[in-house]
Amino acid sequence: MTSNQEVRVLGGSTQSEADRKREMVERLRGSRVADGELLDNIGLYLTRQTLSRINFMQDLYRRIVPVHGVIMEFGVRWGQNLALFSNLRGMHEPYNYNRKIIGFDTFEGFPSVAPEDGDRVQEGDYGVAEAWQEELEDILEFHTQNAPISHKQKHELVKGDATETLPQYLNEHPETIVALAYFDFDLYKPTRDCLEAIIPHLTKGSVLAFDELNTPEFPGETIAVREVLGLAKGAIRRDPNNPLTSFMVIE
Repeated sequence: MTSNQEVRVLGGSTQSEADRKREMVERLRGSRVADGELLDNIGLYLTRQTLSRINFMQDLYRRIVPVHGVIMEFGVRWGQNLALFSNLRGMHEPYNYNRKIIGFDTFEGFPSVAPEDGDRVQEGDYGVAEAWQEELEDILEFHTQNAPISHKQKHELVKGDATETLPQYLNEHPETIVALAYFDFDLYKPTRDCLEAIIPHLTKGSVLAFDELNTPEFPGETIAVREVLGLAKGAIRRDPNNPLTSFMVIE
């Protein structure tokens, strides 16, 4: 992927909503707020939808504060969730350097799609800008340095097909307990394979969160959860401010 403009994504916004969003993006890029104050005033440019998502991540994090283990995100893309989790760790448990945050992604879009994923997605969708992983590393390092115990490495990006890299990671880190797993692959096979891989690493109180359950555009995610976990074996809960995101707590 060489340009942000080439990324193909599925969106549900009307044309007028998309136009208003682009207008706000232009305002942000050309903001006259002083550089030293721009990050402190970023709320000027947050949309209702983005703020709702941040609040959802806050709710998920609060649920795992008493649960031992790491956070894993499957499908990092630009990395906003990882940055949020890093900051939430600094807020809710600033001295818990054991709460490592690990992100798995190809950083090249969907590597493949399966028949279970329907006909609206295709290989290469949801890519990112070229060399984005390196820039994301720098951003995450900024957040690390902005929190206590900054000399400890508390995040890791694992590039590649997670159906291959996750088993390798768990083999190299048999001590791993997963307190929170956030699934944003959108697709059937990686969701299914990674769910199966982390089950032995879950504990009571672990949270499994999903970005596209019950979503017609991405049927594969729900099929994977149904096959691996069974929809009747746990209570799938949703956030009242978000139409798609959901979670379940291991009991």
